[in-house]
Amino acid sequence: MAKPLILVTNDDGITAPGLRSLIRFMSELGEVVVVAPDSPQSGMGHAITLDSTLYSTSLNIAPEDGAKQEYSCSGTPADCVKLGLQELLKRKPDICVSGINHGSNASINVIYSGTMSAAIEAGIEGVPAIGFSLCDYSWKADFEHAKPYIQQIVKQALHHQIPMGTVLNVNIPKNTDVGIKGIKVCRQAKANWKEKFDKRTNPMGKDYYWLTGEFELLDKGEDTDEWALANGYVSVVPTQFDLTAHHCIQQINTWNLNES
Repeated sequence: MAKPLILVTNDDGITAPGLRSLIRFMSELGEVVVVAPDSPQSGMGHAITLDSTLYSTSLNIAPEDGAKQEYSCSGTPADCVKLGLQELLKRKPDICVSGINHGSNASINVIYSGTMSAAIEAGIEGVPAIGFSLCDYSWKADFEHAKPYIQQIVKQALHHQIPMGTVLNVNIPKNTDVGIKGIKVCRQAKANWKEKFDKRTNPMGKDYYWLTGEFELLDKGEDTDEWALANGYVSVVPTQFDLTAHHCIQQINTWNLNES
């Protein structure tokens, strides 16, 4: 049987160690084509490029990683997937994997994540997709302990097929002496960021701001991604991109919306 075609992308940029690790892991499972940003695009969410041109360059940064072909893209993670599916790949991939992100995309972070937005863009296009993140923000993070879990999840996704309209948000604990206990399928924890702006003034007298904040977990449940990660498990959250709050439709239909 032909090897599966795997589209690999990310938001940290084409030279990021997390991406290079994911390419190596996926090259053991199938034929890998990479389309990734030419510079870091963290926190871009689902932004796309509308008012400027996009550029793509064919390259091969590290042949030993095992990719059949690599392309850098001047746009966002969502742009990378759009361009890959519409222009660069010879056929529709069997799966798209995004990451490995340097840092958690659990709970509310999924909203801001370029890693997950790339996966969601693939899902919108009908391609099974998974976003992988490691809970370690270091550029020199150790990704090797994540390999068997990432490969197992991808193998199962290829075998069973991810339900249409759904992508998987996978977060992996950082490497510790304790190790990983296993994989848990979870719900997204309720959480937010308590944000503030650090206001400063430049030498020309112009004010500028740095966004800062603290993560606030509002959920004590033991079935969430945050609980799983805190207790040494890989978390897998099925994530849908239909944002309709279906449970509210009946209630809002009771409003007098058509009265003048």
